[in-house]
Amino acid sequence: MTANDHTPPAIGTREEWRAARLALLEEEKAHMRRYDKLVRQRQRLPWVPVDKTYRFETTRGTRSLEELFDGRSQLLLYHFMFGPDWTRGCIGCSFLADHIDGAMPHVNARDITLVCTSRGPLERLQAYRQRMGWQFEWVSSLHSDYNADFDDPLGLAPDAVGETSTLNVFVRHDGTVYHTYTGVSRGLEVLDGAYHWIDHAPRGRDEDGLDYPQQWWRRHDEYGQPEAPTVMSSVTD
Repeated sequence: MTANDHTPPAIGTREEWRAARLALLEEEKAHMRRYDKLVRQRQRLPWVPVDKTYRFETTRGTRSLEELFDGRSQLLLYHFMFGPDWTRGCIGCSFLADHIDGAMPHVNARDITLVCTSRGPLERLQAYRQRMGWQFEWVSSLHSDYNADFDDPLGLAPDAVGETSTLNVFVRHDGTVYHTYTGVSRGLEVLDGAYHWIDHAPRGRDEDGLDYPQQWWRRHDEYGQPEAPTVMSSVTD
């Protein structure tokens, strides 16, 4: 079934559906077991000491990387694509950011702080944050070496717009901050909860007929408006 062909793949009896669904259930369980294994591998990566001081502009003044932990032992620092001269954020990063506020109390309860950082000036980040109705902490790394050191630690090229959406993970242990993980590209798709709701619908993402898979994305206050050229992340693999 393609994006433009909404003919049902099959019409069957309840018994046929149940047999097919039970077979799929075994595949789903195998997939989850594989994912659990990946999570354990991620958590066993070597820790690398952070030997440089990084400063960020925040609504509470200039703060160091360690201060961003906000008293917790683990820090998720998501690079939201918003360049120094941009007036609004990347659509893809905005899509992901829509999932943060609801998750925050649960994340914090596990001794984890989640912060977004961008190269844009703080006042523009806060203006866009207000427009989108978000509450999470968003800091500026404009005058820091953080992006140069952590945007591309895997040696991948940034997007054509000069930005790369990444998730860097840090931990504090015995007075030292360590870098533990970097997530990139479709590796971050698991954070986009809306996709996983959509994937359960019979037509799914329905992207086959688009010029590129994310062409349907809009900022949440722009659905229903005509499509316009905009800055976004290209996520293909």
